[in-house]
Amino acid sequence: MNPERYPRLAHVIGFDDAPFTPDYTGPVKVVGAVYARLRLTGVLVGEIEKDGADAADVLARLVADSKFVGNLHLIMLQGIALGGFNVVDVFALHERLALPILVIARHQPNMDAIRDALLGRVAGGAQKWALLERLGPMEPLRDVYVQRVGLTAAQADAALSRFTVEGNIPEPLRTAHLIAGALINGASRGRT
Repeated sequence: MNPERYPRLAHVIGFDDAPFTPDYTGPVKVVGAVYARLRLTGVLVGEIEKDGADAADVLARLVADSKFVGNLHLIMLQGIALGGFNVVDVFALHERLALPILVIARHQPNMDAIRDALLGRVAGGAQKWALLERLGPMEPLRDVYVQRVGLTAAQADAALSRFTVEGNIPEPLRTAHLIAGALINGASRGRT
């Protein structure tokens, strides 16, 4: 796929959450890495509620209030849930910012386990599960799995091609992951 066929997907922000221990309570940091093609041009940092329902609102506010909002063409998310089970309402985020959303996961998630956890142990789990059902299953694309709102499979493929330098994870998400880890641990570590 030739990414130059979709020149409007050259400015991207990738969001990931900071690590936390299972017994942690409190806000969870989220980091957005802003890229113009393969050049890091900015970083946004915010906080969401662990297992809450504010992720879409926080991400929308971070982007809308930033100097980057006028240049962005695409939002990438490292998974559909941040801060544990704070499921991002990608439809509301897409509508609010008028930007396509590309959700990327390294592996196909176990949807049965996610459904059981949401419906059995998470406040507001039924609404969160309804969002996941509406979005539909993840699609294999290149060497990852994706969900998308507001862009075609060909555009998603072009974005992955353009922003993945090595490995399987695009640079905006890889960078957001590294920065988020360093905010909590003092240094980045682990696999992106």
